[in-house]
Amino acid sequence: MIRTWIICLLASSCAAYHYPIQFSIPESKIVGRAPIKDRDFAFITPKDRSTYIYKSEEAYYQDYQRSYFAVTCKKGGWDCMRHYEILANGCIPYFIDLDQCPSNTMFFLPKDLIREAMHLPGVGYASMSIDHMRFDHKKYDEILNKLLDYTRSYLTARAMAEYILKTMGYTGEKPILFLSGEINPDYLRCLSLIGLKQILGEKVVDVPKIPYLYQDYPGDVSVLYGRGMSYSKILDADRTDRSLIEQRIKQKEFGLIIYGSLHRGLPFFKLVQKNYSSDSIVYLCGEDDHQCILMPPCSHVFLREQSCLRSFGKPIIVLPKRLF
Repeated sequence: MIRTWIICLLASSCAAYHYPIQFSIPESKIVGRAPIKDRDFAFITPKDRSTYIYKSEEAYYQDYQRSYFAVTCKKGGWDCMRHYEILANGCIPYFIDLDQCPSNTMFFLPKDLIREAMHLPGVGYASMSIDHMRFDHKKYDEILNKLLDYTRSYLTARAMAEYILKTMGYTGEKPILFLSGEINPDYLRCLSLIGLKQILGEKVVDVPKIPYLYQDYPGDVSVLYGRGMSYSKILDADRTDRSLIEQRIKQKEFGLIIYGSLHRGLPFFKLVQKNYSSDSIVYLCGEDDHQCILMPPCSHVFLREQSCLRSFGKPIIVLPKRLF
């Protein structure tokens, strides 16, 4: 779905390959059509924690569905689950300071469409209101429907997983080993795994199992980060064989090794490096402030926030083709 091409090519023989990546949304969370609006701006806003009143995903989503715009902004990092939750619910992000975002961060976000909607006549951020006598409702609806179509095509967990697989040239002949150093919620790790599982099912061996991503999880997801909204209990229960992993690594059973977080533990790291070439190993980096030090040998790293990158030598920057 998303094809890549190299635009910058100065590298040492052991440089890392850097690819942009960002959060996404499970396709099951996207509304079927644009909802009816009766509110100018959503009640919840990241600038005011007293507006964080919603205890259920349904109530939280309804706030966006009934609103023309919802305020969002950079917090810990530029990328945020809130952007995709807004879009998935048929609302348009009013993204504060979007023009200051580095071009390689949130690379897939349709920034130009969002800016166009924000600058429609009558939209007032200071007053958090819309002058409907001046507002171009027809143009708003046109932009909103384009954003919904774009979200369904390019911003789902499945689409982002397809991007990872195609970027790495994965053929599908062998299973994938998806390794995590811990099971605490990590949006990039969780959403990437959801997308991979939706495409390949039990051919993706997630070790350890991230239990709250599965529908048969017996625990209370509301105690998870973000109350588990938008990422918990998405996947069907499965019977993935997670046994004898060290032996299976040594036997080169896997066609691709994916580390869900470069910063949160690299299990079997020496064993994986000994038995697999660097072109078969992927690292996901979903932190707000990476300060990544990418050590040789060569590695393929998908970076959420590109602005804080450090590496040995000069990296090969690989950017996808512009989508919109």
